[in-house]
Amino acid sequence: MTTSLPLTPAWRRTALIVTPIGPLAIAALRWLLPYDTTDEPATVIAKVAAHPGAQSAVLWLGLLALFTLPLGVLVVGAVAVRARPVLGTVAAVLAWFAFATLPFLVGPDQIALAGVEAGLPNATTAALLTASVVHPVSTAATVLWVAGHILGLVLLGVALWGAVPWWAATALIVSQPLHFVVAVIAPNHLLDGLAWLLTTVGFAVTAAVGLRSGSATPVARRSTAAVGG
Repeated sequence: MTTSLPLTPAWRRTALIVTPIGPLAIAALRWLLPYDTTDEPATVIAKVAAHPGAQSAVLWLGLLALFTLPLGVLVVGAVAVRARPVLGTVAAVLAWFAFATLPFLVGPDQIALAGVEAGLPNATTAALLTASVVHPVSTAATVLWVAGHILGLVLLGVALWGAVPWWAATALIVSQPLHFVVAVIAPNHLLDGLAWLLTTVGFAVTAAVGLRSGSATPVARRSTAAVGG
């Protein structure tokens, strides 16, 4: 078992660059977000109206994350699957489906900014925002996002233990539980961004290990040693 992924050198370089971009974009997004995740729709609209430039940056960063996070999960997940096939597969599937819901999560942000830029009354835009987030599709996407990206990345970190440096696996394990705490329980944009930076570190290191030609994980080396007696 090795962490080397069967890619051409050009694709290896591309994947190495792209893999950490997604979580890094989310880190920047969480720093710039003009409102708290727990704010009521009326408060969200008021804050977006006060900071439309920041909200526009949030949308662009969300688009960048949408383009790059699914690929990043595939790269990290491939390394996890090679290290621990069953756990790695479960983790990668959870994480990939969670990040695939990003279009539904960015939608309300676009509605908020569009309403402000169109000059609609804040109450009208807030009503539109509320209607969009309570739709069953949005509710299902939100549940999948919350459960998938937190549990999925924790399990990826566990699956990668011994296949990447311990601190990189630890960064993945703790990053999203920390994100949940500082985004939902005790909102803190600085710590939220730092939590996603931990994810970025975990993705970057895992990609570097997995894309290094001919390298073997510590798990593989231990298995080989055991077979050799």
